Amino acid sequence: MSLCCSRALTLLSSVFGACGLLLVGIAVSTDYWLYMEEGTVLPQNQTTEVKMALHAGLWRVCFFAGREKGRCVASEYFLEPEINLVTENTENILKTVRTATPFPMVSLFLVFTAFVISNIGHIRPQRTILAFVSGIFFILSGLSLVVGLVLYISSINDEVMNRPSSSEQYFHYRYGWSFAFAASSFLLKEGAGVMSVYLFTKRYAEEEMYRPHPAFYRPRLSDCSDYSGQFLQPEAWRRGRSPSDISSDVSIQMTQNYPPAIKYPDHLHISTSPC
Repeated sequence: MSLCCSRALTLLSSVFGACGLLLVGIAVSTDYWLYMEEGTVLPQNQTTEVKMALHAGLWRVCFFAGREKGRCVASEYFLEPEINLVTENTENILKTVRTATPFPMVSLFLVFTAFVISNIGHIRPQRTILAFVSGIFFILSGLSLVVGLVLYISSINDEVMNRPSSSEQYFHYRYGWSFAFAASSFLLKEGAGVMSVYLFTKRYAEEEMYRPHPAFYRPRLSDCSDYSGQFLQPEAWRRGRSPSDISSDVSIQMTQNYPPAIKYPDHLHISTSPC
């Protein structure tokens, strides 16, 4: 049962980490974080006329309505004079959202590092600490991303609240699917981090369970043993004979080669061995 649980955690943490890495990579590289539309309200029939509509990402702004329709510019160049942005508040929104750009990038780097470490830990499960390290990186990646998302939302809300109200003009904005991918990536990365840390605790508990207890290392009680007084450790079982044992055997052989000068009767032989 414990083995099946460990395999399930290994599989789920890998899947969650891979999906989180994929989603945040798509979110960072696409231009559909925010949709904005501005226009005027015609008083005759209360219809609207779109003056500008765009979708923006972390790196580019693309216009799909208005005078700049079909044009995409890099974020650092969207304030060029020939680009017609209707109001100053729209320009401020596009400037302030750039403050959140570093956090998704840091999150992308952290989740990639966590994914690599996690896979190494799955290939070599005996290195238990790798599961813990990858879990910490997954969690830090999710926290970095959520900080970026909060800054992104707050900067837009601040500019929208400071926008002057007018009955002749309208302004709409909404978040795009790139933003949704980033938010979903946060949940997946946090889940992968929690499962990786839990997998570490299970592997560590299993190692402690199968580790021999110190009570198993006890000395022999017999004085006639060749290893009398030594502990029954696995290293001692595989160890060869010591130099002192070899020298004792050589001394005995040398003594046997020279017969004793006086041979005592067998019944007068006194043994000093306790056995």
